[in-house]
Amino acid sequence: MSSFTTLTDLLREGKKTALLALPLIIGQLGNMLMMIADTVMVGQVGVTELAALTFGNAIFTILFVFGAGLMTSVSILTAGASGRGDHADARSVCRNGLYLAVVAGTLLLLGGIGILPFLHLFKQPPAVTALTPPYLILILISLVPSFASMTLKNHGDALDQPWPSFWIFLAGVLLNIILNQWFIFELDLGLVGAGWATLIARSLIPIAIIIWFKRSRALREDVPQSWLARPDRAQLKKLLSLGIPASFQILAEWGAFAGAGFLVGLFGEISLAAHQIALTTSATLFMIPFGIGTALTMRMGNAAGAGESHRFRALFLSGWCLTLISVIITGVICTLGRNLIASRFNDDPDVIRVAGALIFIVALSQFVDAFQAVSSGILRGLEDVKTPAWTAFFAYWIVGIPTGWYLAHYRGMASVGIWWGLALGLTVAAIFLSLRVIKIAQPARIR
Repeated sequence: MSSFTTLTDLLREGKKTALLALPLIIGQLGNMLMMIADTVMVGQVGVTELAALTFGNAIFTILFVFGAGLMTSVSILTAGASGRGDHADARSVCRNGLYLAVVAGTLLLLGGIGILPFLHLFKQPPAVTALTPPYLILILISLVPSFASMTLKNHGDALDQPWPSFWIFLAGVLLNIILNQWFIFELDLGLVGAGWATLIARSLIPIAIIIWFKRSRALREDVPQSWLARPDRAQLKKLLSLGIPASFQILAEWGAFAGAGFLVGLFGEISLAAHQIALTTSATLFMIPFGIGTALTMRMGNAAGAGESHRFRALFLSGWCLTLISVIITGVICTLGRNLIASRFNDDPDVIRVAGALIFIVALSQFVDAFQAVSSGILRGLEDVKTPAWTAFFAYWIVGIPTGWYLAHYRGMASVGIWWGLALGLTVAAIFLSLRVIKIAQPARIR
């Protein structure tokens, strides 16, 4: 079959990607609503509490994204098994992925607890450091159910059943908001109340997904009948071989943003609170290209498993077109409404001023951030995970963070300089990863 890509090919593949990406994007935005709800509601308590939430989330994020990277391997392998029509392998991926989620979550929880005695070494404002530990412990415990629900959701999504898990996650977000109101304000627990609300909501989500799996006729052949069967070492090894490099890639990016939070904290509570607002805005917008990239991971893996390598070029080109449309819209909204967005989180004039400047950088960097995210998803679908990991490390830690430090401290740009450094890192990553897609995007390269 000819590898020439026509407009019809682009429209056909683009439509299918968009239909799969839509619930994934909405679901990811729903997850962000949990962070937004915590940020907005804790911000009403005070600037110090908001800064402590930022500090705690920076530590949590580093651990969380590592586990999230591991769980992407479930999407890749399930999509491949589905493309081959191998139901037994799909069941094995799901069960062993859940084992991996529980073990990884427990180990990262213990690692996070080990950090607690050393929080002072991060040189945050003393009041912020003192307020952080109780909240941090609660959200660290939520790592285990978070990874479990992520594994189960990835499995269902890769089997082209994204909507049920979307509704379950949305229900979890709504529950979190209700519990926030009760714990933070009614019981007057403040920041700790937000931690309890998050833990409870995240713990109920995987239980609900398993109940759905058990009752779903569409997934009957592809979900485990027994969840306690003996782990498959070969399957776990395959999951780790794909998941660990993906984890390091995601960790390099998100770790850079979390690390930027520590650097911003050196400039005081106002800068740290503004950074949290900009980070929440950026992460929320990022869910759109991340959803598109995740859809392409699954569709690429499915096409490769089915031996339909001739579809690859139309898949990635149509995915890039969808990405371009989305970032034009979000970029304009952020640019024009940056101060309004900032004011929705906090009413302190200084916080709004600094956050507005940071959100402007977010608006500009969305273009490159989106393309590096989608290109990463395409490459994961082809099981190309090692090169992107090294690219991310170079872009964010060799280019982005050092540039941000230089601009902040030697050019007097403070937190704004750090965010310009991050934008440069995203640009480097987008260029390298897009070129990588073009290089390997040939039918002969797909196994």
